[in-house]
Amino acid sequence: MSRPNQALGFAAWLALCVATSGIGALASINARSFYAELVQPAWAPPGWVFGPVWSALFLAMAVSAWLIWRIPAESKARSVALGLFVIQLAANALWSWLFFAWHLGGVAFAEVLLLWLLIACTLVSFWRLKVVAGLLLVPYLAWVTFASVLNYTLWKLNPAILG
Repeated sequence: MSRPNQALGFAAWLALCVATSGIGALASINARSFYAELVQPAWAPPGWVFGPVWSALFLAMAVSAWLIWRIPAESKARSVALGLFVIQLAANALWSWLFFAWHLGGVAFAEVLLLWLLIACTLVSFWRLKVVAGLLLVPYLAWVTFASVLNYTLWKLNPAILG
Protein backbone atom coordinates (compact mmCIF):
# COMPACT_ATOMS: atom_id res chain seq x y z
CA MET A 1 0.00 0.00 0.00
CA SER A 2 1.42 3.39 -0.96
CA ARG A 3 2.29 6.02 1.64
CA PRO A 4 -0.43 8.41 0.42
CA ASN A 5 -3.03 5.64 0.74
CA GLN A 6 -1.76 4.78 4.22
CA ALA A 7 -1.93 8.45 5.21
CA LEU A 8 -5.49 8.73 3.87
CA GLY A 9 -6.43 5.56 5.73
CA PHE A 10 -5.05 6.93 8.97
CA ALA A 11 -6.84 10.24 8.39
CA ALA A 12 -10.12 8.36 7.88
CA TRP A 13 -9.77 6.35 11.11
CA LEU A 14 -8.75 9.48 13.00
CA ALA A 15 -11.73 11.37 11.54
CA LEU A 16 -14.08 8.58 12.64
CA CYS A 17 -12.69 8.69 16.17
CA VAL A 18 -12.86 12.50 16.27
CA ALA A 19 -16.47 12.36 15.00
CA THR A 20 -17.33 9.87 17.75
CA SER A 21 -15.71 12.16 20.29
CA GLY A 22 -17.66 15.09 18.86
CA ILE A 23 -20.98 13.26 19.14
CA GLY A 24 -20.19 12.52 22.77
CA ALA A 25 -19.07 16.11 23.31
CA LEU A 26 -22.42 17.42 22.07
CA ALA A 27 -24.09 15.49 24.86
CA SER A 28 -21.47 16.71 27.31
CA ILE A 29 -21.74 20.45 26.71
CA ASN A 30 -22.79 20.97 30.33
CA ALA A 31 -20.86 17.98 31.67
CA ARG A 32 -18.34 19.98 33.68
CA SER A 33 -20.98 21.83 35.71
CA PHE A 34 -23.25 18.77 35.92
CA TYR A 35 -20.36 16.58 37.12
CA ALA A 36 -19.35 19.21 39.70
CA GLU A 37 -22.90 19.23 41.12
CA LEU A 38 -22.92 15.49 41.78
CA VAL A 39 -22.13 13.96 45.14
CA GLN A 40 -18.84 12.23 44.40
CA PRO A 41 -16.64 9.62 46.02
CA ALA A 42 -13.28 10.82 47.36
CA TRP A 43 -11.49 8.97 44.55
CA ALA A 44 -13.40 10.68 41.71
CA PRO A 45 -11.07 12.62 39.38
CA PRO A 46 -11.59 16.34 38.84
CA GLY A 47 -13.64 17.19 35.75
CA TRP A 48 -10.70 18.68 33.83
CA VAL A 49 -9.03 15.22 33.64
CA PHE A 50 -11.59 13.74 31.27
CA GLY A 51 -10.82 15.84 28.17
CA PRO A 52 -7.08 15.08 27.99
CA VAL A 53 -7.60 11.40 28.84
CA TRP A 54 -10.27 10.92 26.17
CA SER A 55 -8.19 12.82 23.60
CA ALA A 56 -5.25 10.46 24.15
CA LEU A 57 -7.52 7.41 24.11
CA PHE A 58 -9.22 8.40 20.84
CA LEU A 59 -5.81 8.96 19.22
CA ALA A 60 -4.65 5.51 20.38
CA MET A 61 -7.90 3.98 19.09
CA ALA A 62 -7.37 5.59 15.67
CA VAL A 63 -3.81 4.28 15.43
CA SER A 64 -4.95 0.84 16.55
CA ALA A 65 -7.73 0.65 13.94
CA TRP A 66 -5.39 1.95 11.25
CA LEU A 67 -2.86 -0.79 12.04
CA ILE A 68 -5.59 -3.41 11.58
CA TRP A 69 -6.91 -1.71 8.43
CA ARG A 70 -3.44 -2.08 6.88
CA ILE A 71 -3.78 -5.90 7.00
CA PRO A 72 -4.77 -7.28 3.57
CA ALA A 73 -8.49 -6.75 2.91
CA GLU A 74 -9.23 -10.40 2.14
CA SER A 75 -8.74 -11.26 5.81
CA LYS A 76 -12.14 -12.12 7.34
CA ALA A 77 -10.68 -11.63 10.83
CA ARG A 78 -9.74 -8.07 9.82
CA SER A 79 -13.32 -7.34 8.73
CA VAL A 80 -14.75 -8.74 11.96
CA ALA A 81 -12.24 -6.81 14.09
CA LEU A 82 -12.93 -3.51 12.34
CA GLY A 83 -16.68 -4.16 12.55
CA LEU A 84 -16.36 -4.60 16.31
CA PHE A 85 -14.33 -1.42 16.47
CA VAL A 86 -17.04 0.61 14.75
CA ILE A 87 -19.77 -0.90 16.94
CA GLN A 88 -17.88 -0.05 20.13
CA LEU A 89 -17.41 3.51 18.85
CA ALA A 90 -21.19 3.83 18.53
CA ALA A 91 -21.64 2.50 22.07
CA ASN A 92 -18.98 4.94 23.27
CA ALA A 93 -20.85 7.91 21.79
CA LEU A 94 -24.18 6.74 23.23
CA TRP A 95 -22.90 6.65 26.82
CA SER A 96 -22.39 10.41 27.01
CA TRP A 97 -25.97 10.98 25.94
CA LEU A 98 -27.34 8.52 28.47
CA PHE A 99 -25.35 9.92 31.39
CA PHE A 100 -24.79 13.63 30.74
CA ALA A 101 -27.67 14.67 28.48
CA TRP A 102 -30.48 12.39 29.66
CA HIS A 103 -29.28 11.76 33.26
CA LEU A 104 -30.09 8.04 33.07
CA GLY A 105 -27.49 6.70 35.50
CA GLY A 106 -28.76 3.11 35.61
CA VAL A 107 -29.19 2.81 31.85
CA ALA A 108 -25.77 4.43 31.35
CA PHE A 109 -24.27 1.88 33.72
CA ALA A 110 -25.81 -1.04 31.82
CA GLU A 111 -24.62 0.50 28.55
CA VAL A 112 -21.06 1.07 29.82
CA LEU A 113 -20.90 -2.62 30.75
CA LEU A 114 -21.88 -3.45 27.16
CA LEU A 115 -19.24 -0.97 25.96
CA TRP A 116 -16.65 -2.68 28.17
CA LEU A 117 -17.51 -6.05 26.63
CA LEU A 118 -17.32 -4.63 23.10
CA ILE A 119 -13.93 -3.05 23.84
CA ALA A 120 -12.65 -6.33 25.30
CA CYS A 121 -13.79 -8.25 22.20
CA THR A 122 -12.24 -5.62 19.93
CA LEU A 123 -8.99 -5.72 21.89
CA VAL A 124 -8.76 -9.52 21.64
CA SER A 125 -9.60 -9.52 17.93
CA PHE A 126 -7.00 -6.80 17.27
CA TRP A 127 -4.41 -8.58 19.44
CA ARG A 128 -4.81 -11.78 17.41
CA LEU A 129 -4.09 -9.87 14.20
CA LYS A 130 -1.40 -7.47 15.42
CA VAL A 131 -0.28 -7.43 19.05
CA VAL A 132 0.61 -3.73 19.12
CA ALA A 133 -2.91 -2.85 17.89
CA GLY A 134 -4.36 -4.77 20.84
CA LEU A 135 -1.90 -3.18 23.26
CA LEU A 136 -2.99 0.27 22.14
CA LEU A 137 -6.52 -0.55 23.38
CA VAL A 138 -5.42 -1.66 26.87
CA PRO A 139 -5.49 1.89 28.33
CA TYR A 140 -8.96 2.39 26.82
CA LEU A 141 -10.26 -0.78 28.45
CA ALA A 142 -8.63 0.23 31.76
CA TRP A 143 -10.21 3.70 31.61
CA VAL A 144 -13.66 2.33 30.79
CA THR A 145 -13.27 -0.14 33.68
CA PHE A 146 -12.64 2.83 35.98
CA ALA A 147 -15.44 4.82 34.33
CA SER A 148 -17.84 1.90 34.89
CA VAL A 149 -17.15 1.90 38.61
CA LEU A 150 -17.45 5.69 38.72
CA ASN A 151 -20.73 5.57 36.76
CA TYR A 152 -22.18 3.02 39.20
CA THR A 153 -20.99 4.96 42.24
CA LEU A 154 -22.31 8.30 40.98
CA TRP A 155 -25.64 6.70 40.10
CA LYS A 156 -25.98 5.27 43.61
CA LEU A 157 -24.83 8.48 45.33
CA ASN A 158 -27.18 10.69 43.25
CA PRO A 159 -30.51 8.84 42.85
CA ALA A 160 -32.56 12.04 42.60
CA ILE A 161 -30.44 13.32 39.70
CA LEU A 162 -29.44 10.11 37.96
CA GLY A 163 -32.62 8.12 38.44
